[in-house]
Amino acid sequence: MRILVTGKDGQVAQALAEQAKGHELVFAARPAFDLAQPATIEATVARVHPDLIVSAAAYTAVDKAESEPEIAMAINGDGAGALARAGAKIGAPIIHLSTDYVFDGNLDRPWREEDPTGPLGVYGATKLAGEQAVQASGADHAVVRLAWVYSPFGNNFVKTMLRLAETRDALNVVEDQQGCPSSALDIATAVLAVIDHWQRDGASKGVYHFAGTGETNWADFARAIFAESARHGGPTADVAGIPSSGYPTPAKRPANSRLDCTRFAETFGYRAPAWQDSLAIVIGRLLG
Repeated sequence: MRILVTGKDGQVAQALAEQAKGHELVFAARPAFDLAQPATIEATVARVHPDLIVSAAAYTAVDKAESEPEIAMAINGDGAGALARAGAKIGAPIIHLSTDYVFDGNLDRPWREEDPTGPLGVYGATKLAGEQAVQASGADHAVVRLAWVYSPFGNNFVKTMLRLAETRDALNVVEDQQGCPSSALDIATAVLAVIDHWQRDGASKGVYHFAGTGETNWADFARAIFAESARHGGPTADVAGIPSSGYPTPAKRPANSRLDCTRFAETFGYRAPAWQDSLAIVIGRLLG
C-alpha cells in the first residue's frame, strides 16, 4: 500500500518510518507540501496518488498559537480539511491525528469520544476545526485523538526533562494536570493497526482515542523519567510538584487529559502497553 504521511520530521512520522514494513511510505514536507498553502496540498496528493493518507503534520506550538491564531488555523483547521478533500477526490481514506486539547479538562473521568468538546485555547480550537473539516470532507476517515506524546525523536517532555537534569539538581513540575503519556512508537503501531483493519474489513469511520495505558501527572511522570534514567546511569533531578498557577503559560492546559481508549481497542484490536513500560523503551533508546 502506498501511504502519504505528512510531517516528515514529526515524532509519529519518524516512528512510522521505522515500523511500516510492507508499505510504501511517501513523506510530505515543506516547502513542496505546506498545509498553509492549499495548492501544494492538492498537487502533492495528485502527484503521489496514495492509497491512504496519514495526517500527522500540525502546528503544535501551543503557547505561540495564542499570538498566531491565523496561521495555526490555516494549518490545523483549513489545511487538514484540504488534505482530506484531496484524498476524497481520489478515494484515499485518511487517518487524522488530533489531540486531547479539544476538551476543557473539567471532567472527573477519562474523556470518551462522544463527550462535549470545549477547547481552552487557540491550539485546541484549531485542532477541533481540523477534526470537523476532515469529518465533513467526504473521505473515509479515522480521527485519532492523542495525548502527552513523547518518543526518541524531536522535542518532547521526556527529552526536555533529561536535558534540564544535565545542569540542574532540582526541578519544579506541575502536578495538578493528569494525563496518559503516549509513546509515538506505540502510536505508530496503532496507526498501522487501523491500516491493517481497513485493508481487511474496510474503513471504520469515526473518532477514536489512543493513549498510553494508565495515568499520571506531569510531576510523577518526571519522577518516573528520572528513575528510569538512573537505571541507565543517565541524568537525574529531584522533582518538586507545583500547581499550574505556579507555572503560568500563555495557553491554559486541560487539568484532565486522560483519554478512554476502549473504542479504539475494541475496533482495531490494539491497546497501548502500560505507559511505564513504553517509557522504559524510549529511555533505553535515548541513553542506551
